[in-house]
Amino acid sequence: MMRPARLFVTALLALSSLALADVRVGVVVSSTGPAASLGIPEKNTVALLPQTIGGQRIVYTVLDDASDTTAAVTATRKLIQDNRVDLIIGTTTTPASLAMIDVAAEAKVPMISLAASEAIIKPVDARRGWVFKTPQTDALMAAAITGHMQQNGVKTVGYIGFNDAYGEGWLTELQRNAASRGLRVVAVERYGRSDTSVTGQILKVLASRPDAVLIGASGVPAVLPQKTLKDRGYAGKIYQTHGVANADFLRVGGRDVEGAILPAGPVLVASQLPDTNPTKKVGLAYTALYENRYGQGSVSTFGAHMWDAGLLMQKAIPVALKRARPGTAEFRAALRDALEGTRNVIGAHGIFNLSAQDHLGLDARSRVMVQIVDGNWKLIR
Repeated sequence: MMRPARLFVTALLALSSLALADVRVGVVVSSTGPAASLGIPEKNTVALLPQTIGGQRIVYTVLDDASDTTAAVTATRKLIQDNRVDLIIGTTTTPASLAMIDVAAEAKVPMISLAASEAIIKPVDARRGWVFKTPQTDALMAAAITGHMQQNGVKTVGYIGFNDAYGEGWLTELQRNAASRGLRVVAVERYGRSDTSVTGQILKVLASRPDAVLIGASGVPAVLPQKTLKDRGYAGKIYQTHGVANADFLRVGGRDVEGAILPAGPVLVASQLPDTNPTKKVGLAYTALYENRYGQGSVSTFGAHMWDAGLLMQKAIPVALKRARPGTAEFRAALRDALEGTRNVIGAHGIFNLSAQDHLGLDARSRVMVQIVDGNWKLIR
């Protein structure tokens, strides 16, 4: 029988070991390649995330997938197998995030995606049960775009988007919303993220004489179709997705992207929001923190998706710590459950109320419509 003194020492050692255990967070972002304008602010924001949560040290390991799906999967496997992470955050793009799902689910490691497509989290099945996300879905944002079109007399819409899961997701949502809004999709064209010309596709779109054109693309590559439309004299409304809401898009696009209309997270225009908006305070705080470190005007919605992932961690990790020790399968399962049970987290983009049926938990309060005016984002009231 173990003596009381030895029992006491053993208990102290166990408690000390638990207290010193690190929560390991693996981050995959596209900090190079075509999606770099999205991934760089995500990577930058990691440095602003908390170093301790619930008394536990948080260790972040950040890997770049170079905007490549295969590289994202390889990075995810490395983080799980070599770094033994408790949580994956990433990645930047929809195709790569979709590819990471099987890896995370097989290892039973919870994952918070930073990509847009609703297909990343729906349906919440055995695989997607391990996956969450912070960006607004294409479905949520497409409803805002088509609503704006309807209110502004648009009847016919041309579409050009990426020839991957991001572009296809947006096309699906446009077509799903069109009929109920009295809209008719009259042209559909696709292009690659690294293409240098879309003249052929734009000529086909213009031949259909649409009232408006939606560009289903993200980051700097979304400039090309709008520039080509302008070069060809198109005078109708041009809509972009929330995938362009960063300073690089404005810088590269210049006058060619003037007038573009898009849905965005409220953080993009936090200073223009009414004081009654519940996300304004958080958005302004994140903006100040980011710009104090990286420069005036450098904030983007993409970094704020990483910030919101950090807020979800701050809510979920203390709950999971009550059930298990970091670094164990039990802790990862507890963290998954805690994320799914997260309620009333006010983020930079909206208010998160997750559930077993909804692994995003945002509603219409997470979006505003904006327009590019004089090289800046202007809230459409």
